[in-house]
Amino acid sequence: MTTAGTMQITLPSDREIAMTRTFNAPRSLVWDAWTKPELLKRWMGVRNDWTFAVCEIDLRVGGAYRFVWRGPEGDMGMGGIYSEVAPPERLVSTEKFDHAWYPGEATNEIVLLEREGKTVCATIVRYESKEARDGVLQSGMDQGMSEGFDKLDEVLAAEVQK
Repeated sequence: MTTAGTMQITLPSDREIAMTRTFNAPRSLVWDAWTKPELLKRWMGVRNDWTFAVCEIDLRVGGAYRFVWRGPEGDMGMGGIYSEVAPPERLVSTEKFDHAWYPGEATNEIVLLEREGKTVCATIVRYESKEARDGVLQSGMDQGMSEGFDKLDEVLAAEVQK
């Protein structure tokens, strides 16, 4: 197990990466931050010189999502299909980037558990192969996810204060 900030990363199988982080916010708000474009755009993939240009979500089983980030070197887009939507507890979807930086498609599973007013967010990403998973691990994704979760923490804190 490695830790980036307060996010824990484990490898449950040779094709999976699991990331766990606890947020000081109720589960319903964390769910909203993953599923409502107006909140998601404030934290996911946002970096100094990048913007979240497209954030479309059709939140239902069989519904699609489409995300595009715009940076100095161009656009980075991805999308997928929701296979399970169980608010505010579980969200499962596919993931495929427009310009694949790992082979195949991945499946994302997000599970939210509330404990004493805090929410444990467990994200498991399953890749088509060990090679794809290992390539993602070597890409620095842990730092990017940790930065995103730090921003999510800020967004949740601001929302709780409202």
